[in-house]
Amino acid sequence: MHAMKAEAIPQREFVFTPADFERVRKLIYDRAGIALSAAKHDMVYSRLARRLRAGGDRTFADYLARLERGDEQEWETFINSLTTNLTSFFREAHHFELFAKYLKGVTERRPIKVWCSASSTGEEPYSIAMTAVEAYNRFDIPVQIVASDLDTNVLEQGRRGVYALERIEKLSRERVAKFFLKGTGSQEGYARVRPELQKLITFTRINLLDARWPIQGPLDVIFCRNVMIYFDKPTQYAILKKFMPLLREDGVMFAGHSESFLHATDLFRSLGRTMYERADGRR
Repeated sequence: MHAMKAEAIPQREFVFTPADFERVRKLIYDRAGIALSAAKHDMVYSRLARRLRAGGDRTFADYLARLERGDEQEWETFINSLTTNLTSFFREAHHFELFAKYLKGVTERRPIKVWCSASSTGEEPYSIAMTAVEAYNRFDIPVQIVASDLDTNVLEQGRRGVYALERIEKLSRERVAKFFLKGTGSQEGYARVRPELQKLITFTRINLLDARWPIQGPLDVIFCRNVMIYFDKPTQYAILKKFMPLLREDGVMFAGHSESFLHATDLFRSLGRTMYERADGRR
């Protein structure tokens, strides 16, 4: 019987010890509240190895020491590297139907303020804006949308409002015609959000862990979808506690389909289908 040939184990460019990984987990938790699971070891290595190469660091210890010394520009890149931005237009479509119903139920004449608190590359806030335009059947509407994210790179993409055509292929032809301008020449294969839609949205960086947020209430609607899954329960509770006084007593909050706030029933109560109102709300 022939001996089995041992598989060669690929040599990593940088040594990445369990202690290095734990240090990364502590840094991203302390700065951004993100709780990385042990299963993210390889993802962390591959994403941060690029940063070591770019900065000329020879070891993870050198790189992490540079962060700890207060390299603010690298802190921003470090956080951007470790945040995942999965999004699409009209993701979890039932929320937009409920949002349209909410808008149609507002009878008083006043600005309606919406905060999209994890806007990623912009598909979600633009979906909010499209829903509002369709609800009022015009572009000149009393809706103000603040779109925020921790990641400055994705915010810039959202601000530009330019998307590859495959990103909008699931939208109806009517929506594409109404809300997008298709590129020609060097911009062929891309579409830009119409300026009339863009002007409804202000993009700004907000870290949900910051002591103060540059946003003022009262807000009618908060979209906080598919970001709480990155936080542990105490961090989620602290964020929800800060959301509550910002939201109108008759306002609503939308969460991601895999998120539940049963640990915060003193702050928010479920209206079904990951839609919430203030526990002391009046609807």
